Amino acid sequence: MFSEMRIRHLIGISLISVLFGIVFFILPVSVDFSITIPGLLFYISFIFYFNYQLKQQHVPVRKVVYTKGIARWIPTIFGIVIVCIVFSLSTFWLFMFSLNSVFPAIVDLILTTDPLPSSPIFLGIEIIVIVILAPIIEEFIFRGVILHRLIKKTSITGGILISSILFGVLHADMIGAFFFGVITSLLFLKTGNLLIPILVHMINNAIAVVLSFITPTWPDWIHIIDKTDIIDNAVPNLIMLAISSVFIGLIVFRLAKGLDPMRIKQLED
Repeated sequence: MFSEMRIRHLIGISLISVLFGIVFFILPVSVDFSITIPGLLFYISFIFYFNYQLKQQHVPVRKVVYTKGIARWIPTIFGIVIVCIVFSLSTFWLFMFSLNSVFPAIVDLILTTDPLPSSPIFLGIEIIVIVILAPIIEEFIFRGVILHRLIKKTSITGGILISSILFGVLHADMIGAFFFGVITSLLFLKTGNLLIPILVHMINNAIAVVLSFITPTWPDWIHIIDKTDIIDNAVPNLIMLAISSVFIGLIVFRLAKGLDPMRIKQLED
């Protein structure tokens, strides 16, 4: 199914969406509109694309997204999300710490808070995009099309690593996003159910949205608001990085262990 879809189609849709986004920023529209609508149109365009592809191949979406057996995965999903968030926060600190001594101006730029829509309507749309649409479409793109196309052209390991690198490059926390991509790729290949990585992605993004509103000050190690926090929180971040790295390694090892090539072959058919 996914192996029949083309990466160049994804690139083409993405480029068209970027052009529309540029147009919206040029037009005399409100800031809320220019922040929210381009992203919404981007994900909606992919909904139409995947719907068209599935109909062309006469493949029901329930072949790869289904609720059967999902209940037993819920504790695992929440555990993975917690570990990924701790790892992502600590690797983000490490990146900021390393960058601060070389390019402090870039650190200031990264730590600048992204504006959220002021209108309740546009804010609601933005939350829907981040928490619901983005996880669904990004999992279809990266763990669906890109992963399977790369597995077909390289190997299982090559497909997982390259697709995860691409996923990481497109996110601010590249290291955390890379390992997130590895874990969600393994989850899909191990279960054949894209709903599991989608739920991991949704819960992760939902927590990120909540944190953007409340800006927690406890525990101290996650409080990275300006450059002084990068230095002051070095020790707890290093501890959390060490602990979460061990758990990330264990998760990857457990998911990769006993990966069934025949199941992966079935997903490609």
